Amino acid sequence: MFWIFKHPRLLKTILNSWPPFFWCGIRIRHLNADYQHSRVELKWRPWTKNINRSQYGGSLYSMADPMFALMLYGILGGERYQIWDKSSHIDYIKPGIGRLSADFKISDAQIAEIKHHTEQGEKYFPEFEVEVKDRRGEVVCRLRRTLYVRKRKHHR
Repeated sequence: MFWIFKHPRLLKTILNSWPPFFWCGIRIRHLNADYQHSRVELKWRPWTKNINRSQYGGSLYSMADPMFALMLYGILGGERYQIWDKSSHIDYIKPGIGRLSADFKISDAQIAEIKHHTEQGEKYFPEFEVEVKDRRGEVVCRLRRTLYVRKRKHHR
């Protein structure tokens, strides 16, 4: 199953046709070969609007839901590390009108920190933040994600 992370372009194609993304109008526009940056967009569709005619909050959450965990699988290797979402917080700043986007980034320093804290098999809970922005670059919401990262049993 983890072989797919050796092929980021194929993974991107599969995720873009994955029903939770496809039907919500979520599309991965960019995924670096090193998995340290991705750009995700949420299309403006009648079925992604809420009663106030702005983007539905669940769609905003969905566009961020798997990204940091999937990126870490690509960086660290899913065969070596177990990675789960532990918690999430979303702070809505303003109504999201139109097409929205988010740039997900994982720095070299964050990767080094994760490896350091998990090298002896310990659990580690790194935090990541991403801003969802409208076409003018204004922040619509901020999402904070906490992940669970630990080496798999046979790699401890």
